[in-house]
Amino acid sequence: MHIAQGVMKVTNVNKLTSSGCQVKIWIADWFAQLNNKLGGDLEKIKVIGEYFKEIWQAGGMNPEKVEFLWASEEISSRGNKYWPLVMDIARRNNVWAEQIMGRSETEVLSAAQILYPCMQCADIFFLGADICQLGMDQRKVNMLAREYCDDIKRKNKPIILSHHMLHGLLEGQEKMSKSNPSSAIFMEDEEDAVNEKISQAHCPLKTVVGNPCLEYIKYLVLLRFNEFVVEQNGGNKTFTSFEDIAAEYESGELSEEDLKKKALIKALNIMLQPVRDHFKTNERAKNLTEQVRVMKCVSPLCLWFD
Repeated sequence: MHIAQGVMKVTNVNKLTSSGCQVKIWIADWFAQLNNKLGGDLEKIKVIGEYFKEIWQAGGMNPEKVEFLWASEEISSRGNKYWPLVMDIARRNNVWAEQIMGRSETEVLSAAQILYPCMQCADIFFLGADICQLGMDQRKVNMLAREYCDDIKRKNKPIILSHHMLHGLLEGQEKMSKSNPSSAIFMEDEEDAVNEKISQAHCPLKTVVGNPCLEYIKYLVLLRFNEFVVEQNGGNKTFTSFEDIAAEYESGELSEEDLKKKALIKALNIMLQPVRDHFKTNERAKNLTEQVRVMKCVSPLCLWFD
């Protein structure tokens, strides 16, 4: 699991629960199967789902107002409500599955993959979600849900909270990639791996836009700690706003070395240490890790918030 799936989701969930929201985390195992993740092996997909739950909880997710729901179980138990909803959405819309699922326009899709976006849209209403919180890559299907509300004359549309998609750490990478370990920090990374990846990360001098290191600070560090502490000769310097960090980096007052080696690396390792400790000491977590190591880890998960 890359750090955006881990730290960013924990931060977002905790913000919502602290604001009074009841959070439903939709573990979309059937959707992963429809999309042929892990060869469509549902048992393997369920292991990944349990592994993700373990990481989020070890990473500091407040469980008090969080409910984990498995798509396969919920849909099976309430199919009489779910499938008529999917059918109604399907008949009212022209769904371009290749756009919603990130597929090429020329790629041949299975019937299951064409059904996929209609089911994603139906999930929002099936779960009774007032707020839907996902990445920008899922915004199209979220907006489909709002358009469906117009079709059925429903006034209360779901609120869409779309979080930023982090760039990859290497130059020219628009997004992180699970297939390229150097493109992101992963929740499983040990301290030396974090040190090496950030040390080698693209961090153009005096440039803020498209700088992945600054994105990590803005969307991970500041949101988690509410501050960014840089060790400098003569004492630490503490920033509480991204604008101040960006201004000092653009001016050259804050160097790349200070940004990376004396601040960002330390902050990321502090975030990840509780997860490392948990997976080294908890038997269930260790067992899940061993199972995951023999699989190709692809996220089968979606988040809906009520």
